[in-house]
Amino acid sequence: MASTDFEDGMAASRPRRGRGDKAAALAHAACEVFGRDGYTRASIDTIAAEAGASTRTLYNHFPGGKAELFRSVMQWSAGQVRDEQLVRLRKCLDPQRPPRPEDLERDLLALARAWVALMTDFRDHFSLVRHIHGEAGHVPTEALDAWQEAGPRPVSRELTVVMAALADHGLLDVHGDPAQATAHFMVLISADIVQRSYWGVIPLPPEETDRITAVGVQTFLRAYGAAR
Repeated sequence: MASTDFEDGMAASRPRRGRGDKAAALAHAACEVFGRDGYTRASIDTIAAEAGASTRTLYNHFPGGKAELFRSVMQWSAGQVRDEQLVRLRKCLDPQRPPRPEDLERDLLALARAWVALMTDFRDHFSLVRHIHGEAGHVPTEALDAWQEAGPRPVSRELTVVMAALADHGLLDVHGDPAQATAHFMVLISADIVQRSYWGVIPLPPEETDRITAVGVQTFLRAYGAAR
């Protein structure tokens, strides 16, 4: 987690906060502690100690305490993953330049594998996500919404645009609902991997991950592929 990147992200979401090194250190520590202990068990004292700061310093930077710190870290972390997902999406599927029909499966599979690889590339983030799913009833609603709006929702919207473009070019039949096609694509390429690897905590063998993503794309195309 690069301090300058975090501080830039924090400045965007919390414009009145400072950009000091101590805020970045607290965020580093919070990401590790929340990812390890979850939201409920993580304590302000532990986060401050691991950052080499006092609890008073922590509250100076994050007056809302644990809830504000968790929300801020999740927004930053989700934003980093979102940006990388969008880069990989545009590299694999450009709605302005759709693939040839014979290349559609190849490009969808490249996207699926690139996105699944994010669980390894952003291991700390997905540790946080794993805890969110396990503790949703105890995590502040504002933090859940901030996470969704920072990452999953904009990515889903962008992929929906791509699905609609593929349908417009006769490559898919989304049955009038590109958002539903997007949701099904995401489930088919990743749900089994997420569940069996516990959000990447126990990674599956690469060949098994490749098999699951390939089957997921093939199943998606059987449901949404345009009739030839």
